[in-house]
Amino acid sequence: MAIIESLLQFPSTVTSLGALLLLLFLYLLSSGSRSQKERKEPPGPKPLPLLGNLLTLDLKRPFDTFVELSKTYGNIFQVFLGPRKTVVLVGYKTVKEALVNHAEEFGDRDIRPGFRMINKEYGILFSNGENWREMRRFALSNLRDFGMGKRGSEEKIIEEIQYLKGEFDKFEGKPFDTTQPVNYAVSNIISSIVYGSRFEYTDSRFTEMVDRANENVRVSGSPSMMLYNIFPWVGPFLNSRRILVRNIFKNKTEFMKLINGLLETLNPQDRRGFVDSFLIRKQSDEQSGKKDSYFHQENLLMTVGNLFVAGTDTTGTTLRWGLMLMAKYPHIQDRVYEEIVRVIGGRQPVVEDRKNLPYTDAVIHETQRLANIVPMNLPHKTSCDVHFNGYFIKKGTTVIPLLTSVLKDPSEWEKPNSFYPEHFLDEKGQFVKRDAFMAFSAGRRVCLGESLARMELFLFFTSLLQSYRVTTQPGVSGDDLDLKGIVGITLNPSPHKLCAIRRS
Repeated sequence: MAIIESLLQFPSTVTSLGALLLLLFLYLLSSGSRSQKERKEPPGPKPLPLLGNLLTLDLKRPFDTFVELSKTYGNIFQVFLGPRKTVVLVGYKTVKEALVNHAEEFGDRDIRPGFRMINKEYGILFSNGENWREMRRFALSNLRDFGMGKRGSEEKIIEEIQYLKGEFDKFEGKPFDTTQPVNYAVSNIISSIVYGSRFEYTDSRFTEMVDRANENVRVSGSPSMMLYNIFPWVGPFLNSRRILVRNIFKNKTEFMKLINGLLETLNPQDRRGFVDSFLIRKQSDEQSGKKDSYFHQENLLMTVGNLFVAGTDTTGTTLRWGLMLMAKYPHIQDRVYEEIVRVIGGRQPVVEDRKNLPYTDAVIHETQRLANIVPMNLPHKTSCDVHFNGYFIKKGTTVIPLLTSVLKDPSEWEKPNSFYPEHFLDEKGQFVKRDAFMAFSAGRRVCLGESLARMELFLFFTSLLQSYRVTTQPGVSGDDLDLKGIVGITLNPSPHKLCAIRRS
């Protein structure tokens, strides 16, 4: 009887089962399409096996290629650097949205083989997680204690300006390369904060450390090192990698000698600089038996190296761009000089003068914008899966927030490819801040020494322009000065010589 009842109910059972399967199918279809939509990846050129999109890129100026690709694929697109997927963010709004509004998701550093070789994932610039947080927090706190961006730094910079002027005067108005004297002067500022004292320009140990650091910045951003970061197995065949290894070893040896010298005379009641603070904290952790302390020798060496390189190259490079631009555009130099003389006369410029020198301040900012010294930014990495502006970006994806596209965004700047100080002036000639001025990057990885760099650029630039008329060398016109620059990790001015003629 039960069997007969089951058979009688079979058609309705089949109907119900069919309806259920149909509903399940429709759900899976809609869920799948929704999932597919949610996981929509950024567009980009079709990659080749193994090589990816490398044949599409100008390896000497990849940021120019990325800007061109954005015209086809939009402000968020992906390229394959070899087999590795990389997402490129273009334009002020997109980069700000990622680095500021999604700071956590886009805040990790992508540490490629070349950077790992240098830093071993210690220090500040190329580390992540708790190590990065601890080192950055400690560095910020202590650099401020030693006057970074404050009165103490101002006094150090003004003192160093006199030494730099002495170097300029040695050339007696004849052509010279500004690279070494400017870099040595700027490096002495961060050195005095880190070690507690400056170095003489005749100290070969110091000058060789600076020269090696600048060479490392140039070589690290070369096409050959870009290939090494993509295909590490080519390392043994690259001269650029050998240069880096040699320079890293020599500079670490010199850093260690300086640190040991400070250790021998360390007085916890009289901290001379950042290194003293670190050594005192290191000793304290060791005495208390603290396990897993981040205050160890490798972190000290790498953090000192990060501060030394970053505190030398970026500000020194920007200042050299500023001097070259003044030689290229003498009418702008004349306006700067006229404002300086009218407002402060012949006395030493101080930071407080900035608010009364709007045109000079605008020229400095426009130099930073047009010089565009870190066009690719340093590479970021997503810390988790991210849904960003309609696209899905997987955790661990390399991200390039293209700073050149921010500083030259045509929707933000009236004349993005020209030197135009009026970008930072209102109708009354007063200085105005611009949101798209992202020369120091933004978000969690914003430049650690921004306040110090701003102070240095203002004081060095105004003091030099007050004392010298900067010109091209005889036989060379301003039109001959190339603004394309030499690409490394930073964008340096092309080789040139200037004349610094003392004003009466």
